[in-house]
Amino acid sequence: MAMVGLFWITEDCVYVGAEPTGTAPGVRLTEDGAETVGLDRAGAWGWDEIHGIDVRDVAVRAGVRRLASMAFDSLTAFVTGDGELPPAFTVRLETAGGTVEAVALAAVPGGIYPPEEYELSRTVLARLADGRVGVEDLLARRRDQGEAGAPGREERLALLRKWADAG
Repeated sequence: MAMVGLFWITEDCVYVGAEPTGTAPGVRLTEDGAETVGLDRAGAWGWDEIHGIDVRDVAVRAGVRRLASMAFDSLTAFVTGDGELPPAFTVRLETAGGTVEAVALAAVPGGIYPPEEYELSRTVLARLADGRVGVEDLLARRRDQGEAGAPGREERLALLRKWADAG
């Protein structure tokens, strides 16, 4: 797994948000197209059927506010024993047949994304939808790095900028 911005990159696909397990919701992007997964599976579409991809309801905070929110959430979970699922957000797929909304779970610790990674990720989603970037571009990093895990902050930003500037 390699986590870059809103993307969870595996050997053969890219998830928007965390890779779902079991019946958890999510959106999987492959070289063939996009599909929703989980109990509320709405369907699958080829890239020629997708006109846009965007996200809503993503928790985004900068620097100190992000760390404070994560610390508070960790303390609350410790005190109450409430181990919740990661925060959810909405993925909107604009398809030839209309708009489809799906749920994805945040992949970052605490479920809060830094603003720059969030904005660059949204740009990459737009580039995927309009064909200027392919899923294979995102997968190439994972294949080159093997099991190295998630890149550091600066490398994540560099990758997102590269993908966002494509085309």
